[in-house]
Amino acid sequence: MIGGGVMGEALLSRLIAKQVYKPDAVLVSDPLPARREFLAHKYGVGVTDDNRALAAASEVLLLAIKPQVFDAVVSSLSDVRPGQLVISILAGVALSQLESAFGSQPAIRAMPNTPATVGAGITAIAPGTHVQPSHLQQAKEIFQAVGEVVEVSESLMDAVTGLSGSGPGYVAIAIEALTDGGVCAGLPRAIAYKLALQTVLGTAQLLHESGMHPAELKDRVTSPGGTTIAGIAQMERAGLRSALIEGVVAASKRSKELGS
Repeated sequence: MIGGGVMGEALLSRLIAKQVYKPDAVLVSDPLPARREFLAHKYGVGVTDDNRALAAASEVLLLAIKPQVFDAVVSSLSDVRPGQLVISILAGVALSQLESAFGSQPAIRAMPNTPATVGAGITAIAPGTHVQPSHLQQAKEIFQAVGEVVEVSESLMDAVTGLSGSGPGYVAIAIEALTDGGVCAGLPRAIAYKLALQTVLGTAQLLHESGMHPAELKDRVTSPGGTTIAGIAQMERAGLRSALIEGVVAASKRSKELGS
């Protein structure tokens, strides 16, 4: 793994905890000595600041760096193992760029999201030209350690970024707004926050486990002339549904701009 930042550590922690890899089978490269020391102490993995040596020794090379340093990092990787699987979680870096940099190596582009930190993320993966079924299965096993995995064509990665990649920010705002609504209605903030957070968490879990369509759940809890339909009607007047749709579209568009 090149890059031991927040998302890199999220993947690392879950891969070790779920025993997808043993600590002595993992090598992490990071430029910061303090960060290397922390990762080595906490997870028992090998650490280095030598990207070239790491690439030469690895069966799977996971890029977890900032997109801005992609060119600089790749230029230092002159020694790669034939058939080495390259996985990138860099937003905006296309498969064509990965394949240009790594030649005939199998390359997979992935977009995880921040709930991966607690093993509740979802990752979209897009395979490159040279990827075989065994490579794809290997990538799925890695990202299943931090949540669920879906396979998409690369043309959909900007939409993925706009929905699930940026989505935790939208949900966080929704929870904050629900909390503020509770405070406005008279609840103490701590209680309002707990109610809002668990309501969102529980509703998502109910939909996930039951397979119920969100519209069906909404219909079940909106009795004629009741409180829920009154609240929904006001939210519709305020444009909540359109705001969420347009937010996803705007983020998807911005992702495309960053990658061009």
